[in-house]
Amino acid sequence: MVCSRCKMVVKAEFEKAGLQPSSVELGEVVLKGEPTKPQLQLLNTSLKALGFEMIDDKKAQTIEKIKNAIVTLVHHSDHELKINLSANITSQVHQDYNYLSNLFSEVEGTTIEKYFIAHRIEKVKELLMYNELSLSEIADQLGYSSVAYLSNQFKKITGFTPSHFKSLKEYKRRNIEEL
Repeated sequence: MVCSRCKMVVKAEFEKAGLQPSSVELGEVVLKGEPTKPQLQLLNTSLKALGFEMIDDKKAQTIEKIKNAIVTLVHHSDHELKINLSANITSQVHQDYNYLSNLFSEVEGTTIEKYFIAHRIEKVKELLMYNELSLSEIADQLGYSSVAYLSNQFKKITGFTPSHFKSLKEYKRRNIEEL
């Protein structure tokens, strides 16, 4: 789940299944009571129809927590991204970073760092399309040490310089779920 509408839809589906969520956050729903097997089956079916899925495997839940930590950090954080990624993930997932890094790479086929970079580049694209901030302001907001570093990483990932990307009329951003 990425946006507040997603949370609202998921909460409504839980309530339709007769369940009472006490909180609905990115990738995690806390229930007030224990669900029955028929409730879980109904919920799973209705969530799949809406493009969501229930995750009950511990490793998959851990991967989802890592992804949600990164999405929240990059796309829903009001502060600048001058953080230590490993410390941030460790504090949110409450497990050793080396274990998390190895698990993520094994399951996702990419590293946590590359996943983080992909999200930062998508955020750069979004900010470039809004045309409200200079490239220097974008670099600062997203925690890049310099505009040159942002530009190099942007070109490496997209094949375009930020200014060339900005001039493109029809370039589609990738959905967060596709990263």
